[in-house]
Amino acid sequence: MDGVKIYGEGATLVRALDGVTADFATGEFCAVMGPSGSGKSTLLHCLAGLDHLTSGQVLIDDVDLSRLNDKAMTLIRRDRLGFVFQSFNLVPTLTAEENILLPLTLAGRKPDRGWFEALVTSLGIGDRLRHRPSELSGGQQQRVAMGRALITRPALIFADEPTGNLDSRAANDLLEQMRATVDELGQTVVMVTHDAHGASYADRLLFLADGQVVEELHAPDKDTILDTIRKLGD
Repeated sequence: MDGVKIYGEGATLVRALDGVTADFATGEFCAVMGPSGSGKSTLLHCLAGLDHLTSGQVLIDDVDLSRLNDKAMTLIRRDRLGFVFQSFNLVPTLTAEENILLPLTLAGRKPDRGWFEALVTSLGIGDRLRHRPSELSGGQQQRVAMGRALITRPALIFADEPTGNLDSRAANDLLEQMRATVDELGQTVVMVTHDAHGASYADRLLFLADGQVVEELHAPDKDTILDTIRKLGD
């Protein structure tokens, strides 16, 4: 992507993204960090087509999201993008299996049972498929959400603070799953996080401040991330 996102006008104008340029390679796990108001969520929303840039473009597989009408945008979000949220966003009346298969159900498509079985085995939720969200732990709910994000084999998975509502063990399990998604399935993951430990699972880490990318780390470890946070805070 390469773009600007402005909210408001005049005295209330805010440049949420101020000329951000970023590329995300196939099979890469990229984390995004920054203080509150730095533009992290705006970046994620614009990349995912949930919000529109004021100027510039977002390309996914050479498709310019800014040129898509509402129907085409809905289709690309459904078929080519996956989402994992802090709040899980599962449908409470559906079972775990039904939640995972929901994108295909909405599209009127039959699931590839081999892919489904491989997913639930990888996520370790094969014995929870008939349970509803209220009958699952937070970690299990997030694994179901991960399965739902992966079921369409999307080009990109966007994760917005995915470990925020999890205890440390469940958070580590999810981060391991996301790492495996990249390493074993060749997916591309873009994760917004405030957690240095979580960011250390990524191949690359972007730091945002005032709507701009101010630092980039490759193969980051926790100590380097914390040192960079302190440096940028000075």
